[in-house]
Amino acid sequence: MIGFISSLFARSEPMLAEASTRDASMIAALHGASFRRGWSEQEVEGLLLDRHVVAHRAMMGANMAGFIMSRLIEDEAEILSVAVARRQRARGLARKLLGLHLRRLAGLGARAVFLEVDEHNDPALRLYRRAGFSEVSRRPNYYPGTGGKAAAALVLRRDLF
Repeated sequence: MIGFISSLFARSEPMLAEASTRDASMIAALHGASFRRGWSEQEVEGLLLDRHVVAHRAMMGANMAGFIMSRLIEDEAEILSVAVARRQRARGLARKLLGLHLRRLAGLGARAVFLEVDEHNDPALRLYRRAGFSEVSRRPNYYPGTGGKAAAALVLRRDLF
């Protein structure tokens, strides 16, 4: 009986897998809830159909808990977007998704991975720095800011080999 009751309250682990066009609507919804300018379902579907795009998703049952998407050309990849559902944040899910994704990109021949992140996005910066990314460039006034003050985009890089 105690085991049954414990199982009711146990946190289940998200299921990580490659994303497909079947996931486009859920990815678009999560992207829209996570960023100022969300992607439409058609934009996400177009990306997922692109042979250069690699995407992974995390599911909690039937719910999208997170995703990561990159474009891989030759031996360089660019992370296009990473999002985790608000109720799943601060549980290590982004780290797990990023780790899986980087291993897949390396397996596909990527030697370096780039991304852009808002200079004020401290949780994302912690994630990327812990994963071995370092700043290689800065784009001033790139992201619209609150109160009219724009934020810089930091361009980060991680070598995989």
